[in-house]
Amino acid sequence: METASNTLDTPAAVSSTAVEVRAGDERLVRLTEAAGRKVAALVAREAQGEFLRVAISGGGCNGLSYKLRFAIAPKRGDILVPTGGARVLVDPKTALYLKGTVVDYSNALIAGGFKFTNPNAKASCSCGESFSV
Repeated sequence: METASNTLDTPAAVSSTAVEVRAGDERLVRLTEAAGRKVAALVAREAQGEFLRVAISGGGCNGLSYKLRFAIAPKRGDILVPTGGARVLVDPKTALYLKGTVVDYSNALIAGGFKFTNPNAKASCSCGESFSV
């Protein structure tokens, strides 16, 4: 990953000030086509920001859980991964646990939603929303 200073010229950007972000790629996190379409639809519908932030926090059945939220702009030190037609932000701490993760989406009534396949997880719960390393 290389370090880059990007100026965001999108209407959703808070300001045109340069924000230091690192360029990442799908070796860190990859959205499937289905997940990318769902993220694009949610970005348009929710109008909460043009970036999807993927984070990992303590909690859940197995100790760590995935968090998804929209962001208006990257924060200093974020890793920006263009994938599946979306722009995903990952903070450096989360990147340690996320490397190689694939995010899929299913609209099935049972067990639908975003699903994470994380090669770093030693165990995960049956719902797939928490894991341990």
